[in-house]
Amino acid sequence: MEIAGRKIGPDYPPLVIAEIGINHGGDLNVAKEMVRLAALSGCEMIKHQTHIIEDEMTDEAKSIFPPNADVSIWHVMERCALSKDEEAELKRYSEELGMIWISTPFSRAAADFLEELDVAAYKIGSGEADNLPLIRHIAKKGKPVIMSTGMQTIDTIRASVQILEDAGVEYALLECTNLYPSPAEIVSLRGVTDLKNAFPNAVVGFSDHSIGPEMALASVALGASILERHYTDTRYRKGPDIINSMDPSELRHIIDRSKEIWIAANNPKQRTEAEEPVYAFARASVVADKDLPEGHVISEADIWARRPGSGEIAGYEFDKVVGKTLTRAVTRNTQLKWSDLR
Repeated sequence: MEIAGRKIGPDYPPLVIAEIGINHGGDLNVAKEMVRLAALSGCEMIKHQTHIIEDEMTDEAKSIFPPNADVSIWHVMERCALSKDEEAELKRYSEELGMIWISTPFSRAAADFLEELDVAAYKIGSGEADNLPLIRHIAKKGKPVIMSTGMQTIDTIRASVQILEDAGVEYALLECTNLYPSPAEIVSLRGVTDLKNAFPNAVVGFSDHSIGPEMALASVALGASILERHYTDTRYRKGPDIINSMDPSELRHIIDRSKEIWIAANNPKQRTEAEEPVYAFARASVVADKDLPEGHVISEADIWARRPGSGEIAGYEFDKVVGKTLTRAVTRNTQLKWSDLR
């Protein structure tokens, strides 16, 4: 798939998405500072969350308290949402710094607003991964879609994936565990492989809510092409998602290490040119293991393989020497040559 000119998939280095989400606490200046530091860390894509509360939730949400918050989900989002003008400015600023800006619409109105901003792609969060009318509404806009699949199974997201397939949009599916933070006991790295097998048309990635970079980096070795993590300018900031957020230093670490892992994961099993000098001394050569006379028929007990590998007959050719006749006398530890044998 391709988003704003950035190609994404197994043939390209992993795309690392810095998920600002609501970590700015509703303060545009804080959000812009987060974006500035992300750009300095080499980040390619910023992800925001677009909350238009009245179209996103009903009054019942005022009595629902998330596990990682001390107020209702309504009041969390009300306090942390940027205004439309502020969100437009955040997008402009992110793009001015050379990054791609996308967002998660949590409602139909939010998706329509993002379309007005000409967003390059849409993110669908795990909570909306089975919200068929919203997914259908987003898919009709014809933009690429990245969908997290936390709290879902392969079977429960089939209908959502079918909507994206029918719409003909490019899409990615992210393995995800929705507990903040997610301990290793419930994180599913295997989910990356399961998604690849179940949905061969999808780009597959990993949306990480664990603490530290290990799970995200491990997913690259399994084929994750997108890494998404919550991001903050400092972990000393207050907020429901801060505990499992990366800071600019960790963001840079994940960008650099994920590229290295992707390169290594795609290298075939072979001896490289860089290893040749090592191979020259590290491998063994076939040598006489005792003094042997001319005309001697070599048995296995007469020879051995010893370093260095500068001899003409390599250790892996040991069996070819057995049964040959010496054309000259040799002393112990002489590296044998094919011309010594007939």
